[in-house]
Amino acid sequence: MSTVTITEKPLAIEDLLAIVEGAQVELAADARTVIAASRAVVDSALASRTAVYGLTTQVGHGRDTRLTEEEIRSEQMFLVMSHSGGIGPSLSTSRVRAALAVRLNGIARGWSGASSEVADVLVAMLNAGVHPVVPEIGSVGAGDLAPMASMAQVAIGQGQAEYQGEVVSGGEALERAGIKPLVLSGKDGLALISANGVSIGHAALVIPRAEWLINAADIAAALSMEATAANPSIIHPAVGRAKPIPGQAAVADHLRELLAGSALLQPGAARSVQDPLSFRVIPQVHGAFREYVAAARDATTVELNAADDNPLASAADHTMISNGNFHPMMLAIACDALRIAVIQVGQLCERRMSHLWDSFMQQLTSGSPQTPFKISSALYGLQLRYPAAAVFAELKQLAAPATLDIPPLDLGVEDHHTAAPLTVRKTDAALGMLEDLLVIELMLAHDLLSVSPTKHVLGAGTNAALQLVEEAIAAAEPRPDAVHRILRERFAAPPAVGSRYLG
Repeated sequence: MSTVTITEKPLAIEDLLAIVEGAQVELAADARTVIAASRAVVDSALASRTAVYGLTTQVGHGRDTRLTEEEIRSEQMFLVMSHSGGIGPSLSTSRVRAALAVRLNGIARGWSGASSEVADVLVAMLNAGVHPVVPEIGSVGAGDLAPMASMAQVAIGQGQAEYQGEVVSGGEALERAGIKPLVLSGKDGLALISANGVSIGHAALVIPRAEWLINAADIAAALSMEATAANPSIIHPAVGRAKPIPGQAAVADHLRELLAGSALLQPGAARSVQDPLSFRVIPQVHGAFREYVAAARDATTVELNAADDNPLASAADHTMISNGNFHPMMLAIACDALRIAVIQVGQLCERRMSHLWDSFMQQLTSGSPQTPFKISSALYGLQLRYPAAAVFAELKQLAAPATLDIPPLDLGVEDHHTAAPLTVRKTDAALGMLEDLLVIELMLAHDLLSVSPTKHVLGAGTNAALQLVEEAIAAAEPRPDAVHRILRERFAAPPAVGSRYLG
């Protein structure tokens, strides 16, 4: 089994995904050094009795209320136990492991003021497969306080956890795994909950799925171009030179690669001098998708390796600093923007389906009057055209931004939020619907090609896509939904990402 070493250096999304997949985790010596340095700042603040948010004062609207000596000793336990409210279905194990790994990596940056024991228990839980049971709904994106508190409860032997396929109490899960429950001290409780592990971890799972769909969207569009004899002028290199957007140029390059060897590239092969916009602007719309996936990856990588604790324990300044780093604003806005780009790709896909349908019907009715109007049972895409329209209607509802909808909370002190978990969750759902649409587009393009009176000479990439559809048809039950399911599994799903734990 592979091992991921957490150091004080940035962690790549791919390393986080390896942990989600079950890689063992270890903490490097340099990370332990910076953890100890930030912890020393907390110890000094406690010794000085200065007012420090969540350490020697209450939190939220009680930020200016000083704690007694006895209250300081119990405050960290109180924070963990009082902030763990949540409702809805439990997070998948992949998202729980991602969140635990994000918090561990954040602590390893320094700044959190957590003890080394906090890092050690997170390492032990990941390595042993102790997975807290965490309700999905609870965070408003100003620190994922509620879900992170549910995870922290297991670390101290409370709450519930899944261990070796069974849900038991947190204490029993730790005992079975041979892990000693954490005893909170200093700033440990606040350090465990004041973070965006759920939002960042989920975004890290979404990014590779979106990156996979970048190419899948190009493939579906290219096969539709083949089926409708679209004009390939849109992928001429001069178009990209005229508008130097990297994503747009990359789409054109990919389409040229997919269509290499196609008869469509021969002079006079196109049926029209200029196609409808759903074909003509593929590089522009798919290129925007590429650009916003890249922006979301950048924002997620920054958040993954940031310290979003409040207060920060700055070893360089030897001081505790109240701040707003718990607001993952860039990540939240990036996911809102990415979702709009996803829906634009879905809209283009749905519009092309209309042209595929029209061409199919024209092809069937262009024969002799004696030709019976029959639809072969193998024409599965045709049967899914209406479900595709229903999917797109639902997809459009996800276009509204999620980042503006949380009301003020806690006596108006917490009067702005990012809704980061919601916007990531909506983007994940949008990607799933785009997968459905792209698969149906492939099936419709296959149907149109199958009734063509002439045999099409396809490009290397589009021919491979057509073969994939035919393999799915051969492997499926004689129902369109079965073909769709098999084709989606083979075509749209990103390989291996979170596969052990996605349920």
